[in-house]
Amino acid sequence: MNKPNTPGQTWKTRTHQKTIHLAYWTAGWLLTTALATFGPIALWGDTQWLTLLAVLVNALIGLGMILTNVQFLKLQDEFMQKVQLQAMGITLGLSLVAGITFSLLDTTNLIRQDAEISVLILFMGLTYLTTLWITLRRYR
Repeated sequence: MNKPNTPGQTWKTRTHQKTIHLAYWTAGWLLTTALATFGPIALWGDTQWLTLLAVLVNALIGLGMILTNVQFLKLQDEFMQKVQLQAMGITLGLSLVAGITFSLLDTTNLIRQDAEISVLILFMGLTYLTTLWITLRRYR
């Protein structure tokens, strides 16, 4: 039975705490994104200074989320850092190529709808999760 003061338990506890911390920052960023998006429509109308404030708060919360993610990654062991790096690298590359391709299809009128950033964000999330899942399965 592990004692609470063993190094493994301390690492496990710190990892759990950082995961919760990252989840709070991510939820905060999502909520401020929704506020900046829907606030002008549903809450304050054309009051531009409130919209600017909501966008700036969203950017600051987003920066906090990024810094928390970096701390979280530094806490991981070498294996998980490698898995995360592979998933992030593949996601970055595929998102760059897919995003530019999608934009070109839009600007050349080869597709009917506008190339919305939400589609790219969804693509990034699904690519990251899929790559993470495949990479973890490959190392089992």
